[in-house]
Amino acid sequence: MYRKIVTNLVKFVPKRDANVIMRPMSAKSVESKSIENWDLYASVLVERLPIVSKSFNAIEREFQEQLWRVEFENSLQSDHELKHQQDLIQSELIKKGKMEVDLDDSASKQTAQDLKDAYSEELKSFQFALRSTADDATNKTNSTNRCLEDTLYLVVEESLSKQAVKMLPQGPRLDGETMRQAAERVLREKCGTQLEVTFYGNAPCGFYKYKYPKEVRKSSVGAKVFFYRASLHGGNVDTAIAKKFEWLTRPALEEQLQKSEYSESIQKFLL
Repeated sequence: MYRKIVTNLVKFVPKRDANVIMRPMSAKSVESKSIENWDLYASVLVERLPIVSKSFNAIEREFQEQLWRVEFENSLQSDHELKHQQDLIQSELIKKGKMEVDLDDSASKQTAQDLKDAYSEELKSFQFALRSTADDATNKTNSTNRCLEDTLYLVVEESLSKQAVKMLPQGPRLDGETMRQAAERVLREKCGTQLEVTFYGNAPCGFYKYKYPKEVRKSSVGAKVFFYRASLHGGNVDTAIAKKFEWLTRPALEEQLQKSEYSESIQKFLL
């Protein structure tokens, strides 16, 4: 049956194309390609989240005030306002002689107006906390107590091909480790144990690969880097382990990262 189908197909194909139909059916040796070995690396993006909310611009401030006016007009009176109205009514009745006054009780009674005056005096002595710190004034980039409105990202100085570059903490994966375990170990080895961080998950949030220069290649052609994300809760990098490190805002981070491909890979998962 199979031979009959093939014979019928050949009849309707010109002779010059008959070999095209028959060629795929013949056995053909497949050349095996050499398998490239890659080193696996884990890297951690440690971020210090904003401490205070963003400052409003002129339009945002005007819109907020408008919302407050609408909320005030639509709101019900509070207990303090109701008590103040009741005090005013009682005061008018006393003036007109329609209500008796207990002198002992009135001396110890605190009216809503008294409370309002006390709150106003306390408000005068209240001061908002500063939105900038001393580390902002000195541009101390290795401090987390700066740029309170922005997210800061940790970069350390590494030596690659005898050249010092700024990059995220990164290191090779060891046999028997998961990539998440490798990321946790690398962060401890590069930055010490003083950092209190929480990893967002077991899966990487980004990926980047690069090839080694031909003169330094040995068993591997390059490295594949898997990025993990972690949030800072407290502490800082151990200066005895990492001599040079910085906490940078996103614009400064993009400026510091020298390799464009590396920078583009990181920008894909930055918020």
